[in-house]
Amino acid sequence: MQAGPVVTGSGEHNQHDDGNPPALTGPGRARLRYDDLSAATRRWMVFWAVARPSLIITGLLLMYYLMPLWDRQSRSTGVLLVLGLLLVAVLLAWQIRMISTSKYPRVRAIEALSLSAPLFVFVFATAYFATAQGNPSSFSQPLNRTDALYFAVTTFSSVGFGDIVPVTQTARVMVMIQMVGDLIVVGVVVRVILGAVQSGLRRHQSET
Repeated sequence: MQAGPVVTGSGEHNQHDDGNPPALTGPGRARLRYDDLSAATRRWMVFWAVARPSLIITGLLLMYYLMPLWDRQSRSTGVLLVLGLLLVAVLLAWQIRMISTSKYPRVRAIEALSLSAPLFVFVFATAYFATAQGNPSSFSQPLNRTDALYFAVTTFSSVGFGDIVPVTQTARVMVMIQMVGDLIVVGVVVRVILGAVQSGLRRHQSET
């Protein structure tokens, strides 16, 4: 019988074919902390933590530009907005739980922030575009998909150039909802994610 690989005290690093970052194999794997990993392994883990959400965001961007969004009723736009926000909330709750139980919570936090904020913006861009299609006078100018995405991004970043403004009550309500959501995402969610990172680090240290 052929002997398996020998695990040294510093650990053996493998590159997996499934796209996962190099990790320590053998009994020492569970005890390896993020700070104990080599610089190359840490860079690889951070790369994949950003690359995975980037691929998902690229898919969402393609879907945003390709799927039909010709809405004629404000009620269906409201339902679309609520469902999108529920999806963001569920995703955030799952990500926060994964951060607190992850072996590498800081890497998981990067992935959570890289995915949640763009998804939040896409939800409102979709709602703005659908509203503008149903009523072109909802905003100060007709919106195509790029205009709607641009307006959602500027509102999220609190830049607000003033070239596009909501006119109807429905559009103004949606913008107010995004403004409140921006404060929650930037303030509360980031703080909760950082708290989950600290909780995960304390849990991992207590286990070692």
